[in-house]
Amino acid sequence: MGETGDLLDCWTGSGLVGAVCFNLRYYPLNHQMSSMVRAGEIGSPRLVSGAYLQDWLFHDDDWNWRLSGDEGGELRSVADIGSHWFDLAEFTTGHRVVEVCADLHTFIPVRRRPVGERETFASVADGDETIDVEVSSDDAAGVLVRFDDGARGAVTISQVSAGRKNSVSLEIDGSAAALAWSSERADELWIGHRDEPNQVLARDPSLVRDDVHRHIGLPGGHAEGYADTFRALFADVYADIASGGPSESPTYPTIADGHRSMMIGRAIATSHRTRAWAAVAERPVDDIDQSNRMETR
Repeated sequence: MGETGDLLDCWTGSGLVGAVCFNLRYYPLNHQMSSMVRAGEIGSPRLVSGAYLQDWLFHDDDWNWRLSGDEGGELRSVADIGSHWFDLAEFTTGHRVVEVCADLHTFIPVRRRPVGERETFASVADGDETIDVEVSSDDAAGVLVRFDDGARGAVTISQVSAGRKNSVSLEIDGSAAALAWSSERADELWIGHRDEPNQVLARDPSLVRDDVHRHIGLPGGHAEGYADTFRALFADVYADIASGGPSESPTYPTIADGHRSMMIGRAIATSHRTRAWAAVAERPVDDIDQSNRMETR
């Protein structure tokens, strides 16, 4: 955790462009959500909810290096995919996660590891030799969240949800309206109202807010997908490199956002271990000191 703080120190004030690959921001309608929230179109965010669900570790003989504590670390599903959800939640709301209350799960505590390495998402073939390995890292999690503006949140994270290959969802319920987006219908943004019909906004350059146009690479009716998020992210990063330094308010995730992801993960691990709410620190602190300052509510 301290390494990201050191990297942040080196980068801050350097005048250099520094980015991390939280590419989910760059589904165009997530930029639309962010722009609408900043413009006050949904009022003040009250509740932020969603999920990130996969099934590639559903079977007890599914294996990947991330399952090894020596290689993948203390957290698994939270660090691997949950980090993307939290970055998306902070980006779209414009507010920071300040406290978490986490319940981590290891539904498959013993896995049959294939002898030899295998690629992510690859299945064990019949007759492959395996060995039993105890696993302690999380394959699913539920996390309650408090934001710095008083908004509350809840997210479910799982890599053992059958049929969900890569399902990301996010809803922001505001004081005037609500927004909801899902990666399984990535070209649609749901807009919820109390006193008028709900709306579905299609991803179309002629329909989105002016500051979102540049993040759309294709005309309306031509689907953009996961691979396009990398194109759009790298385009913003390279534009700043070409201009000689970072823009004043980059929309791409920076070194600071990468460090925040680590601090949120640390708070989640602390919360689960202490069975209490945990504050998201700006820099690493001693776990004992952190737990002593936790307030159970």
